[in-house]
Amino acid sequence: MTVKVLGVPYDAHSSYLRGPASAPPAVRAALNNGSANWCTEDGRDLDPDRGADWTDLGDLDLSDDVHQATALIRRAATEAIADGSKLLSLGGDHLVAWPLVQAVADRYDDVTIVHFDAHPDLYDELDGDRYSHACPFARIMEEGKVARLVQMGIRTMTPHQREQADRFGVEVYEARDTGVVVPALEGPVYVSIDIDVLDPAFAPGVSHFEPGGWSTRQLLGALGQIAAQETEVVGADLVEINPELDVHGLTAMVGAKIFRELLGLML
Repeated sequence: MTVKVLGVPYDAHSSYLRGPASAPPAVRAALNNGSANWCTEDGRDLDPDRGADWTDLGDLDLSDDVHQATALIRRAATEAIADGSKLLSLGGDHLVAWPLVQAVADRYDDVTIVHFDAHPDLYDELDGDRYSHACPFARIMEEGKVARLVQMGIRTMTPHQREQADRFGVEVYEARDTGVVVPALEGPVYVSIDIDVLDPAFAPGVSHFEPGGWSTRQLLGALGQIAAQETEVVGADLVEINPELDVHGLTAMVGAKIFRELLGLML
């Protein structure tokens, strides 16, 4: 079963700074810059020139209009997985997870989302905006099409978002909790990674600096735990890299590393 990679360069409803829309080409450049190779940590060679079974669909052409953009994202994702392929998406801000998950949940029953982030993104609205990148998981959960939402690395839970987590039955594992332990998973899994789950020391190219986060090794370890459970990861996204704030391309390189490990996990 192949994996299709889709660039989703949308950030028109970022609440603080724009910039993540330029992340897909930055991550691709990091993947191909020659300073690293295409192998995952377990030795899988993902170089497409050597026959690795994945296809890059390129980037969508998205307007700032949120209704047009989300409809196009959902349609493109639906078409990409119609033949049974899995989907790995490069954002963009976190709003893009909403239409991507819609497409995956339309195809698969009882999807579990494993969401890595500093922020729970469960606001009903932020500053009057229901389509803010701080709201996608409220939009996803209120539709009732996924079985379970597991959030890990969280460290900015507001009272409202705690209420939202209780309302939707979200399983929240905060960064302050001891250790990084992914709970038992069942059924098809969708993995959503906001790069700011990492401490800014490891990923400085983000719009919202939130100290106290995970190391890159902890995130890789969590992905390894998902792999060890042998559940089927049918979709994933990597979002919120802001190249305009990056330092020496470090965050893009971290994103490329996470991309490779996600791709290996899905293949």
